[in-house]
Amino acid sequence: MSETAQPARRGLLIILSSPSGAGKSTLSRRLRGWDPRITFSVSATTRPPRPGEIDGQDYHFMSVERFRQTVAEGRMLEHAEVFGNFYGSPQEPVEKAINAGHDVLFDVDWQGGQQIRESSLGHQVVSIFLLPPSIAELAARLRARGQDSAEVIAGRMRKSRDEISHWAEYDYVLVNEDLALCEEHLRAIVTAERLRRTRQPGLVGHVKALNEEFEKGVGI
Repeated sequence: MSETAQPARRGLLIILSSPSGAGKSTLSRRLRGWDPRITFSVSATTRPPRPGEIDGQDYHFMSVERFRQTVAEGRMLEHAEVFGNFYGSPQEPVEKAINAGHDVLFDVDWQGGQQIRESSLGHQVVSIFLLPPSIAELAARLRARGQDSAEVIAGRMRKSRDEISHWAEYDYVLVNEDLALCEEHLRAIVTAERLRRTRQPGLVGHVKALNEEFEKGVGI
C-alpha cells in the first residue's frame, strides 16, 4: 500500500529532550528535513518580540495576564517560567494538527515532557531522550559552539546531570555518538510509531472487507 493510500491517522506528539549540547536542535532540524509534514510546536511567551520575530511563526506573543488565564483554563500542554518570562505550548494548534494527521515535534526539557505526557493528549506522545557518548564529549561540544562564556558552559554542565537523571522516563533513549546513525534510529522510531495498530484506524474497515470476501467464498 502506498503512503498516500494509507488509512488516515491521528498525528504523533514527538517529544525530543536532551542536555544542552547532545544534539537535540540538530536532530530536530534533520527530522523535519526528512519529513516536512512534521511540524514544530510554536511556543507561547510573555517576553517581548525581538527584531524580525513574527507572531504565530516564531512565538505566540502573549501578555502575562492572557498567558496565566490560558494556563488556568487548562489550554497549555506545558509551561514554565524562565528568567522572569513565561513560556508554554498552547494546546489548540497542536490538537488541530494531530487531528489532521500531522506529527508535532516538541523540543522541551524533561519537565515540559512530563507535563505533556500527563496532559489530555498524552496518549499520542512518543518521547525520546538523547544522551551524549560521554560527559567529556558533551563539554567539548559546548565549547566548540563558541557561543557561550566559560561561566555559562559551566552552568549548562551542572544542569546536565539533573537532566540526564530523567532518561528512564522516556519511551526511547538514543546515544548520540554518530549523528548520522542517531538520525537513522530517530527516523526508525517515528516510522514504527506511525505504524502501530492503534494508530491505523482504517485497519478495522480493511479487516471487515477481508472477512466479507471470505464469506463470499473468494479464493476458496
